[in-house]
Amino acid sequence: MKSYFRTLGFAALVAVVASCGSFKKSDDKAPEAAADTVVAVTPKVSVAQVGMRDVIQSGTYTSTVKAYAVNNIAPQSASRIKKIRVEIGDFVHAGQVLAEMDIANLQQVKLQLVNDSTELARIQGLFEVGAVSKSDLDQMKLAYNVRKTSYDNLKENTILRTPISGVVTARNYDKGDMYSMQQPLYTVQQITPVKLLVGISESEYTKVKKGDAVSLTVEALPGQTFKGTIDRIYPVMDAATHTFTVEVKVPNTDRKLRPGMYAKVVVTFGKNHSVIIPDKAVVRQQGAGDKFVYVLNEDGTVSFRKVVLGVRMDNEYEVLEGVNDGDKVVIDGHLRIRDGIEVEVVE
Repeated sequence: MKSYFRTLGFAALVAVVASCGSFKKSDDKAPEAAADTVVAVTPKVSVAQVGMRDVIQSGTYTSTVKAYAVNNIAPQSASRIKKIRVEIGDFVHAGQVLAEMDIANLQQVKLQLVNDSTELARIQGLFEVGAVSKSDLDQMKLAYNVRKTSYDNLKENTILRTPISGVVTARNYDKGDMYSMQQPLYTVQQITPVKLLVGISESEYTKVKKGDAVSLTVEALPGQTFKGTIDRIYPVMDAATHTFTVEVKVPNTDRKLRPGMYAKVVVTFGKNHSVIIPDKAVVRQQGAGDKFVYVLNEDGTVSFRKVVLGVRMDNEYEVLEGVNDGDKVVIDGHLRIRDGIEVEVVE
């Protein structure tokens, strides 16, 4: 009886093992069946048709605001300062008196000039009646002219005037000082207009011309933009920096710009008629710095093209090379595509 039960238990165990084996074999075939049902999916992309447009060409540079003209006011020779008429920060006009030096020498020469004038008139009368020769008259005229020139020169160096309109930026002496000829008595800077010297790359030399529009901003006056023009183009290149200098003139009628201010200058060179593409179309290659776009072909495939970009305008780029007017470029779906692959275009 015990032998019978042992035989029955063994038979049941064999049946269970066989059953497990059959289930495992069936599972092994399942992945193969699933693999046979995989279907290739065409990547979906969005595209934009590109066109041509005028693009303003410009460059941004840094510079420093300078006075349009600087004049150092000083007498020709050492003398005592009698009067001080203006102070630092005062705005002065051309011809305005700034200071007066000791006038003793001027008064002495003035008396001599009056005497020479009287003598010249006397000689002129005598010559007219034949009492003196022509050479005597010419000699007196020469003496008078020399004295007049001396007086005018001394007057100019006694009563000091500014030859330009501007702001007084330095006063190096006080009333009663003896002018020592080491420093100017005053410095006057013309700030209406002002100028800036801008170094531009030699590659832009043929694009720049006198009268080109310029705009600038200064850190000291945030949010304000000033307009100017190129007033002068220097004729030589800097061999070390490969740049040439242009002089920018800014009217500065409100006198907000002051010499020494740091400025960012935008120089406008003209316009290009170029292809414009969305920024979203540009694919940037890591490390190399190259730029590419995917262009949709007529057969529904895409081509991977290298492009040369120009000016950036908000969310668009000017294209100098690589894309033609009317091309359709991929703007969404780049990660799912590669060169030559067929794509499906969606809105």
